[in-house]
Amino acid sequence: MNFARYATIVVCLALSACATTQQVDENTLKSQSSTSGQETGDRTRARIHTELAASYYDLGNIAVALEEVREALRADANYGPAHNIAGLIYGRLKEDRLAEESFQRALRLSPTDYNAHNNYGLFLCDRKREKEAIEHFMAAVSNTLYPFPDRSFVNAGVCARRSGDLAGAEGYLQKALTTRPNQAQALFQMADLSYIRGDYSGARTYLNRLTRVVQASADVLWLGVRVERRLGDRNAEASYALQLRNRFPESAEARLLAAGRYE
Repeated sequence: MNFARYATIVVCLALSACATTQQVDENTLKSQSSTSGQETGDRTRARIHTELAASYYDLGNIAVALEEVREALRADANYGPAHNIAGLIYGRLKEDRLAEESFQRALRLSPTDYNAHNNYGLFLCDRKREKEAIEHFMAAVSNTLYPFPDRSFVNAGVCARRSGDLAGAEGYLQKALTTRPNQAQALFQMADLSYIRGDYSGARTYLNRLTRVVQASADVLWLGVRVERRLGDRNAEASYALQLRNRFPESAEARLLAAGRYE
């Protein structure tokens, strides 16, 4: 898991905290069903093509994903999840106007759709519109049906950090950890923030928690090297360094280690 990549809010759909392509909240489903409670044929076709679009998007096949979402919208132009996926696709294609229109349409159709709020927030934060982005992350977590509020709290924390609001970032990350104590991205971000402010013991604590729940990546090991170096534990520093050299010899972090560039 590449936490440095995560920290830049690259839209990384396979994670957790990033965009959500598959789930639709109960309110969205209710608002988009027919009065009999059954899907119409058009709605069923829209849903199936939307699910296909999401799958192709996750696989990186953007051209096919785009065609599938267009098929979904041809079947039912008022199917909110299709507009959400369209927003993700257009965002990946750097068609920002179309992406924004799609996210906004999704939210007009279902104002409580936590997936659309989270994804629109990622889109906005990636375009340095942090304040608006955080509002959408908080709208996502305000939906009590959202199964993964920790993801949007982490997104809000990383976005606040990008804007320079380190205190706000820590607040959101702590909320993520309150919601899910083993939230890996939140643990890494808190370790890194602790290191930045000189709380090396705190950074060690978060890293220890992190390495108990995920296998350490190059950026985690590199942070471990620097934390233990600051704390003066040469054995622990050497252990992190050995793992970094052996497991990620071609990484940027291994090159920094070899060059002795610790800061």
